[in-house]
Amino acid sequence: MRWTALAGLAAFVLIQWIPVERANPPVESPLVAPADVEAVLRRSCYDCHSHETRWPWYSRVAPVSWWLADHVAEAREDLNFSAWPAFDLEAQQHAFEDIREQVSEGEMPLTSYTLLHPRARLSATDRETLLRWAGAR
Repeated sequence: MRWTALAGLAAFVLIQWIPVERANPPVESPLVAPADVEAVLRRSCYDCHSHETRWPWYSRVAPVSWWLADHVAEAREDLNFSAWPAFDLEAQQHAFEDIREQVSEGEMPLTSYTLLHPRARLSATDRETLLRWAGAR
């Protein structure tokens, strides 16, 4: 049992040396939105859906770092507020539809995120603000 514990500890230490990409590329063009919308997006969405991710301390601890970096990369691919103006009109409409659907159904922000970032939870007012903005297009 002791050897198993030592082997597990050694494996944990060794995996810390596996590099993980936690970059924040330059913002291509900042999102232009009303101040109340931007405040909600920055508080609840930007850590995953922008190039302005605030990487917490646990983003440097494997294997959580692997999952988190992959999650942010996927989120940026799905919707990236740092590249929003670069979208064509059809892509913007699709993004607004996704925002309306996921916010109204309570799918975003993810529960796994809000457990560690309670300030990111959307209040009823926050949801209404985002839905009004996304529906106004």
